[in-house]
Amino acid sequence: MDKNKPFAQDTSRAPVSQRINESDAAAGGVKKKKVKITINDLELEVPAGTTILEAAKSVNIKIPTLCQHDDLCLAGVCRVCVVEVEGQKTLQASCSYPVFSSIKVNTYSPSVRRARQNIIQLLLKNHYGECYACSRNNNCQLQALAKDYKIDEYKFGHIDSPKYEKDISSYSVERDMNKCVLCLRCVRTCIDLQEVGVLEAVNRGKNTKIATYQDKPLNDVVCINCGQCINRCPTGALKSKDPAQAIWEAIDDPQKHVIIQTAPSPRAAIGEEFGLPAGTSVTKKMNTALKRIGFDKVFDTNFTADLTIMEEGTELLLRLKKALVDKDKDVALPQLTSCSPGWIKYIEHFYPDKLDYLSTAKSPQQMFGAIAKTWYAQKYNIDPKDIVSVSLMPCSAKKFECERAEMNDSGFQDVDYALTTREMAGMIKECGIDLPNLPESDFDDPLGVGTGAALIFGATGGVMEAAIRTVYEIVTGEEVPFEKLRIAPVRGMEGIRTAELPITKAVKAWKFLEGAVLKVMIGHGTANAKKIMDMLCRGELDGYHFIEVMACPGGCIGGGGQPIPTNAKIREARAKAIYAEDEGLPLRKSHENPVVKQIYAEFLKNGPCGHLSHKLLHTSYTPRGKWIGKKKKSS
Repeated sequence: MDKNKPFAQDTSRAPVSQRINESDAAAGGVKKKKVKITINDLELEVPAGTTILEAAKSVNIKIPTLCQHDDLCLAGVCRVCVVEVEGQKTLQASCSYPVFSSIKVNTYSPSVRRARQNIIQLLLKNHYGECYACSRNNNCQLQALAKDYKIDEYKFGHIDSPKYEKDISSYSVERDMNKCVLCLRCVRTCIDLQEVGVLEAVNRGKNTKIATYQDKPLNDVVCINCGQCINRCPTGALKSKDPAQAIWEAIDDPQKHVIIQTAPSPRAAIGEEFGLPAGTSVTKKMNTALKRIGFDKVFDTNFTADLTIMEEGTELLLRLKKALVDKDKDVALPQLTSCSPGWIKYIEHFYPDKLDYLSTAKSPQQMFGAIAKTWYAQKYNIDPKDIVSVSLMPCSAKKFECERAEMNDSGFQDVDYALTTREMAGMIKECGIDLPNLPESDFDDPLGVGTGAALIFGATGGVMEAAIRTVYEIVTGEEVPFEKLRIAPVRGMEGIRTAELPITKAVKAWKFLEGAVLKVMIGHGTANAKKIMDMLCRGELDGYHFIEVMACPGGCIGGGGQPIPTNAKIREARAKAIYAEDEGLPLRKSHENPVVKQIYAEFLKNGPCGHLSHKLLHTSYTPRGKWIGKKKKSS
């Protein structure tokens, strides 16, 4: 067996249409005709069908844009990218002008510069708010355009009062349509990239606005809280709900024991907020920053990601035993991962009859909260009512998740506040801390021990790879047959990936799996989740055993709380940083985590999927994985 390719990959399923690391699939492998184009007296050849904007980018000529985003379909609505094409009577939008014959283009003629200035002025006319009081100050594309084109007055006037009320109904996302410039990025993100469809443009002319169904608050529609719209909004019209002030108050309260858990993805991204290149891992510098801010303990979500693998992996094996040995026809297979709260919200809204297929395991964030206010509190004699549990997450949906009614099995709200990467960077900057130049420090004990398997949860395919590293070894008694534990077939940025792993031998407890072939699937972004669920509904996934689904493109490294901007290149750089850090860690398999072993030995004594672990770490007690919420307990 090839050490690097023991999987049999299914290449018959084409990636979904979202633009994540797209190749030139449209060409069908046929070499495209080349067309000569002259841009600002610079001659070049481009494949036929290339837009003027793409051609200009290829030779480092910058054309300003506002509605264009690499992840999204073409819109051509803002007109900021207009250029002059020889022979054309009017200026042309470079983002939507495909080149099929030789043309000459000027990207900064007097008429082009004048037109852009007027367009920006018209956008500013209806853009309400002061830049210095905006969450996107110094990271706003409209603000940057105004600076580049020397806008120092409102040529066409400026509204002096808000037209719309802010929508703050959601736990995760705030909307201020007074700052909206009608670029339709949020609409295209929600409809095309995520296939949720919460937002749309309504009315016409000057009355056009972005609205939800019947203009309801976000909390009353099918928003999954993923925050992908925030990451693509060019202004401050969309932002996540920031709990920083409440956290500062807790830190300043001497009666409170304030702890923070840090997810894998922020450590590979937060450096971008401080000018570092995408893919710069700053794990230990970040630890130092959090300690200087005033958190009493800095812990690692990787600890409970390892715990998640033990619980979710055991659950999978138990389901397989029920199906193959006990011949229980009611067992829901394939088992679907449950650690992405945006994905959970998606399946609850759109496929509620398929909830049995979800693993009952809580996410690492929620497992951590439950353990922190039980085992940790008991071990260190801390009253759990005085523990303020904060999480640093790449995900805006985590804010919603920690408020779910069933997430209080410790007897208190398990996780009190969820901070995004951007929000945490804001707290660090508020303290005047220079993150890139800090000394390094380790996580605190005992909840600061994590493995490389847990670390790669941050990238699409990472949960699957972590699970395979453990489940394969538990079943066979041998290490997975991949060099340096790199399970390459489940890695990558293709929308949907499938793979098979033969189980050629098995230890006594799992002998019934000997000779079986483990079939897995990975999907990221809810547009891909929809394809997977439609396949499940049509009965096309019979024979599959385990499916990883993440709500965000690229997985958590592309989460809605990550630094802005994000695109395929940035997501790949962040993922590369996570994989590199994994290979430098001494522990790389979840079942080898010594603190995980300790917690099963002295606290969760019935082991994974035992009675106490079900109570604290799962969402139901039922053997077939029914997703049952529990009534919220008073604290």
